[in-house]
Amino acid sequence: MSSTARRLADFLRARRAQVTPEDVGYPRDPFRRVNGLRREEVADLADISLEYYTRLEQGRANQPSEHVLAGLARALLLDENATVYLYRLALPSPRLTVVEAPKPVSELLVRLAEQSSDLPVYIFDRNQDILLANDLARALFPTLAEAKYNNVIAVFLAPTKSRDVERWRSIARGAVAALRFHGDPTDPRMQEIVGELSVRDADFRAMWADHEAQPLTAGTSPLSVVDFGVGEFDWQILNVPDGHFMMVWLAAPGSFAAAAFEFLRRKLHTEAGESQYVASGQVAELDAIDEAS
Repeated sequence: MSSTARRLADFLRARRAQVTPEDVGYPRDPFRRVNGLRREEVADLADISLEYYTRLEQGRANQPSEHVLAGLARALLLDENATVYLYRLALPSPRLTVVEAPKPVSELLVRLAEQSSDLPVYIFDRNQDILLANDLARALFPTLAEAKYNNVIAVFLAPTKSRDVERWRSIARGAVAALRFHGDPTDPRMQEIVGELSVRDADFRAMWADHEAQPLTAGTSPLSVVDFGVGEFDWQILNVPDGHFMMVWLAAPGSFAAAAFEFLRRKLHTEAGESQYVASGQVAELDAIDEAS
């Protein structure tokens, strides 16, 4: 079984288990032993033979046609993004056969992020490794200064007691689904992230096994700002050149986020002034030493 066929088989089995008979109009059966659909039910809904569908789930079928994929997306109730992911699994492009080397952030994006001083902005790649952050983003997220900061790993550093909160689970599921949607399964960095979290985190293992695939687009997240408080922050993801993504944290006028950003800007301004004062004092001290000598 090829790795491509195995990934498609895993996806079909996982998504079949998530669709209940009632979801697709079958009557409820109190004696039913499986939670999801049976193979024959998926085959019937997709208008393909049971034998062929079984081969797909076993990774033994030839590359399915677009007609078959459309039927499977309909049978498994896949949304637009999950359907895109299904097609990508079944009809991989030549790009997926060779891992592309990571590309550096362009000078244009560097300038754009640095000049966006009114809002926190950072740039990340398809594995959610942070590549660049402006000053306000680093003030909002001090851990961004760490080497190889990864958003998915950071989400799963949350303590166990906080994971019963539905908000955390939603954020975590979104990060995992985006890693699957955007990532290249042959990329060693993606394999490193998935491998590390699979070994040490049961929540990640469960979410990864669900095979959800969705891009990150926009949302609202609760954040704690040091010395200021906890509140809601809106964010928007922009696709930018070279397979990178720009995350912009937004603030409506009069919102908690707007007040927090103003607090952080003043803090940065104060710190910059103190640094300049210290540097000026050091220069004056050196001048005095030169004159004395």
